[in-house]
Amino acid sequence: MTKKVSGGRPTDERASAALKTAALHLVRENGYEKVSIAAIAKEAGVARQTLYNRWNTKADLVLEAVFEQTGNYAAQPALEEDKRCRVALEEFLINVFEHLNKDRDTLCSIIAAAQKDVTFNASFYTHFVLPREKMITALLHRAQERGELLPDRNPEMISTMIHGAFWYRLLNRGALDARLAKDITTEIFERPPTSPECVAVGS
Repeated sequence: MTKKVSGGRPTDERASAALKTAALHLVRENGYEKVSIAAIAKEAGVARQTLYNRWNTKADLVLEAVFEQTGNYAAQPALEEDKRCRVALEEFLINVFEHLNKDRDTLCSIIAAAQKDVTFNASFYTHFVLPREKMITALLHRAQERGELLPDRNPEMISTMIHGAFWYRLLNRGALDARLAKDITTEIFERPPTSPECVAVGS
């Protein structure tokens, strides 16, 4: 996402790091909409043009800063042979929720901004939402291969529903915690068999 300066020379990593740190700090303190490019550049101690040499917009800068930090909270779930997939999913969700709670206001501001800009919306989905959907979908496919998840379940749809649940909680100020992570995994992995009464009614 970061650009190069003219002539193809790599950008100054120290300036990039300072700008990302400043952007996150100011957005967390004041909210996305109230933070200007000028304020970010001043906080980072660099010229405004230095920022534009690296990012096209404030949104691109803030997104990259958030994406970079997210790697510490939502890495690919470990799929060790001796770990049950439901445990791996629960741990993964707890880590995701930790990040969402830390940057709840920032992310809500970014989501709001994304609704006004189609290009920015696509970038947010491609770089932030989609990678986590793929991680969860892969984990659910693995669960099916190991017999932990019923073969008639749809991993892609389950992943979509999981994300719908916690994005809804995020935007509506609901709790994002270990209890929610446990409730989600319980619903997925402990679905009771269909009762004869239900089969009769639906037949």
